[in-house]
Amino acid sequence: QVQLVESGGGLVQAGDSLRLSCAVSGRTFSNYAIGWFRQAPGKERELVAAISSGGMRTSYAESVKGRFIISRHSAKNTVYLQMNSLKPEDTAVYYCAAEGSYPLKRPKDWGQGTQVTVSS
Repeated sequence: QVQLVESGGGLVQAGDSLRLSCAVSGRTFSNYAIGWFRQAPGKERELVAAISSGGMRTSYAESVKGRFIISRHSAKNTVYLQMNSLKPEDTAVYYCAAEGSYPLKRPKDWGQGTQVTVSS
């Protein structure tokens, strides 16, 4: 089983930036693709960004393309989500998840989530 711990959430104003971190442990980091998901109140969970196990492939939801960047640091076993030009509609709980294949379809291992709130 893979353990994932998110951090970096907070309250910011529209236009600000935040960087979320997802620390991965328990299994070989390089074997897993990682995705960042988010869920806002009353809405379904959506995949925001994903990165393949080797870091060569990435994908983004249309709503965040050009604003968010996903990356991974092998030596730190960590995946980052750099979020720029934040909008109030980015407000949600953000989760990272791991899966042994890319693209992610049904990840089994999830973190506990970190709250991101963007005020207008």
